[in-house]
Amino acid sequence: MRAELIKNQKKKTKEKSKKTISKKPTGKNFIKYHNDGTIWAKGKMVNDTPEGYWEWFRKDGVIMRSGYFDKGKQAGEWTTYDKNGKVYKVTKMK
Repeated sequence: MRAELIKNQKKKTKEKSKKTISKKPTGKNFIKYHNDGTIWAKGKMVNDTPEGYWEWFRKDGVIMRSGYFDKGKQAGEWTTYDKNGKVYKVTKMK
């Protein structure tokens, strides 16, 4: 009986994982570079519109800002980082 409960629990976990995966943007990975070749921004583009999680970086490679897009509009919490990559502030978008 216990083995059957564990089997059912594993099955439910797999089903949840599949549902979570299907919600991820299916667009293309996008990377934009500074003039010196270091990464400036990266995220996903769906139909030429930013979607999902994005990050921006300083020329030295330290993260500067991160947050989520929903159909091209900023959504949820956006985090700004100081020059050392530590959280400076968190802004909640409407």
